[in-house]
Amino acid sequence: MFYKDERLALFIDGSNLYAAAKALGFDIDYKLLRQEFMRRGKLLRAFYYTALLENDEYSPIRPLVDWLNYNGFTMVTKPAKEYTDSMGRRKVKGNMDIELAVDAMELAPRVDHIVLFSGDGDFRPLIESLQRQGVRVSVVSTIRSQPPMISNDLRRQADN
Repeated sequence: MFYKDERLALFIDGSNLYAAAKALGFDIDYKLLRQEFMRRGKLLRAFYYTALLENDEYSPIRPLVDWLNYNGFTMVTKPAKEYTDSMGRRKVKGNMDIELAVDAMELAPRVDHIVLFSGDGDFRPLIESLQRQGVRVSVVSTIRSQPPMISNDLRRQADN
């Protein structure tokens, strides 16, 4: 539930939202997404968090990052770390949870409602803290994928 006069902020965990959309078989129209939340309330910020591979000649996410940056989203990025696991496979690590949590805590006194696009159970304590500060928190993820992309703890903690 949204109220027309409430101050909103979107916090999008890019890799988590991408995985959820991919699991459900659809693409996200970010322009429409932003417009919808502008319609629902006073959208103060729309943050998008993602790690980027810096050493690749072409990153498939780079066009999206550039487009979002030019179309009203606040981009929060950091270099992804590459490593080789014990089986010799190339792995990429780029967790943005701390950056998202710090930004949400800093913005909390200036918003009424935060919409978190992530199903990561690690965010449950963040939601609990935001709620203690009087901020309503909605979570956008899915239970329709196999396995579900949202943790039960996160779903139970959220207001919506």
